[in-house]
Amino acid sequence: MIALVISDVHANLEALDRVLEDAATRGYDEVWFLGDAVGYGPDPNAAVDRMRALSPRIWLAGNHDWAALGRLDLAPFNPEARRATEWTSAQLRPDVRAFLETAEPRVEALDEGLTWVHGSPRHPVWEYILDAGIAAASFEAFATELCFFGHTHVPMVYAEGLDGVERSRPAADQPMVLEAGTRWLINPGSVGQPRDGDPRAAYALVDLAARTTTIHRVAYDIAAVQDKILAADLPPRLAARLSFGW
Repeated sequence: MIALVISDVHANLEALDRVLEDAATRGYDEVWFLGDAVGYGPDPNAAVDRMRALSPRIWLAGNHDWAALGRLDLAPFNPEARRATEWTSAQLRPDVRAFLETAEPRVEALDEGLTWVHGSPRHPVWEYILDAGIAAASFEAFATELCFFGHTHVPMVYAEGLDGVERSRPAADQPMVLEAGTRWLINPGSVGQPRDGDPRAAYALVDLAARTTTIHRVAYDIAAVQDKILAADLPPRLAARLSFGW
């Protein structure tokens, strides 16, 4: 079984469509979405509609999703994120809002050895897994062999070994073997706002039978998204950062 794993779409419809087109050429059986469908980008309703049409098995809530729903205090957000959140909240159709309300930031399938979180297993909404130390603490907070997470916007894999946690950044289009007997934390990167210096949209294909995960990157029409962001009177930096993947 092959899963298409996507995260942090952030209402970037152009990036999402290119990811879905590319993934369709490679083939997959089901979709796992790790949260933050909205926030920052100019197409919140359309992005949710596009993903809902795929009937994802997993749909998590991210911090920006909950913020747009009024379920989080906006005080921790920087001014640009706060402005984008307020704009997004005003744009959401009632049916999209009702759907987003149904999602939670953590889901487990213990019989399959799978956990899905937006942020981290310890704090599924807010915590960023940015280094091996945070990853080590995160391994203590879930019991399955594999845990998939988003939130950082950076593709990354952590392995729990006898000598501690090993951190690695998978090369694009190169399958990474998930060795049996080791537990793994896997981040597919961000579809709509990459932050690893590569502006291309990121996603992962996970082959559970072959025990591999593969990060893929796809270029998309960044200028079209930037024009929409500026036309919506959203902060210009949200448009500019897409060119640099940061």
